[in-house]
Amino acid sequence: MDFGLSEEQSMLQGLARRYTQEELLPLEKEYLRVDRLPDDVMMHLELKARSLGLWALTTAREVGGAGVGQIGSCLVREETARAVLGAMQGDGIGGDPSPILYSCTEAQKERFFYPVIRGEKKAGFAQTEPNVGSDPATLEMRATRVGDTYVLDGVKTFIGGAGKEDFYTVLVRTNPANKGRGGVSCIVVEQGTPGFKVGRIIGMMAGEDPAELVFEDCIVPVENRIGEEGGGFILGQRFLGIGRLRFGPSCVGIAERALGMAVSYSKQRVTFGRPIADRQAIQWMLADSATEIHAARLMTYHAAAKADRGEDFRQEASIVKLFASEMVNRVVDRAVQVHGAVGLSKDLPLEKMYRQVRHKRIGEGTAEIQHFIIARNVLRD
Repeated sequence: MDFGLSEEQSMLQGLARRYTQEELLPLEKEYLRVDRLPDDVMMHLELKARSLGLWALTTAREVGGAGVGQIGSCLVREETARAVLGAMQGDGIGGDPSPILYSCTEAQKERFFYPVIRGEKKAGFAQTEPNVGSDPATLEMRATRVGDTYVLDGVKTFIGGAGKEDFYTVLVRTNPANKGRGGVSCIVVEQGTPGFKVGRIIGMMAGEDPAELVFEDCIVPVENRIGEEGGGFILGQRFLGIGRLRFGPSCVGIAERALGMAVSYSKQRVTFGRPIADRQAIQWMLADSATEIHAARLMTYHAAAKADRGEDFRQEASIVKLFASEMVNRVVDRAVQVHGAVGLSKDLPLEKMYRQVRHKRIGEGTAEIQHFIIARNVLRD
């Protein structure tokens, strides 16, 4: 396997690095003590990313995207994740329609697919329910067919984006007689639809707070269903596959920043007449971190390469999600330890990074679920 970057990929990586250094890092100190960026700051960063071409990265050029593939997306996300603002704004990168939206009809694409690419609309994904998390086959929220409409009733929770999306792809049970995967469908619900509202905003450790979505006699036309009735489970798995892969570059970027800070501080901090970088206890922490980052990066780009070739990468995505999310927690924890008390202070970004990365082991399927998926696939082979 060739691990070198093409000239185009190197230029893309450099562009993302400059965006991080010139746009994200200068604002970092100002927003270290808050967990949500003001809307005007988010808009400024989004417009800047779009003007640089760091937008709709994996979407084909023919429909308005950058067309750089999953490897290109990883290169950009790894760079932007080095700044805590990158994580606060979803790595600063948007415009790629959810894999679910590729199954839209042409009429649906005009309403939902192309506006996302153009930055005119933001899309959300709603799967989790109060009683259903990692097993979407057991979804309880109902969508009852009434003529040419569906009537939705239920609650979705821990939905990212703080309820600001223009529309959501919602997984619902359209066949109550089928209690498994085949009873689940995917329906688009737009903001402003009668019977739909954003409920409680859920305060979290760090990052943008997720929301509850409440549906009470919410009437949606059948034309808003994506794919066949009963095909929603498969569509949802497509979303999760890409989502899990994208954890890789984000975790690697954050970990690289934390390791760099630990290395720099260990050379400056003197105890008993010597820099702590001379102490074997510190050296081993740095060595372990460098080793784990290297492994996470390689497995991330391997999975991205399979995705770009159109191969099945779901097993690799789960491996990336599991290893990278646990790796970044260990690396950031070591960096805090190397810094001692100052690492816990809000004067440095490590404190915020420490809270941000804890989410990585839960979002898009917990570490335990990834263990289950990986083991199931291994045993199946």
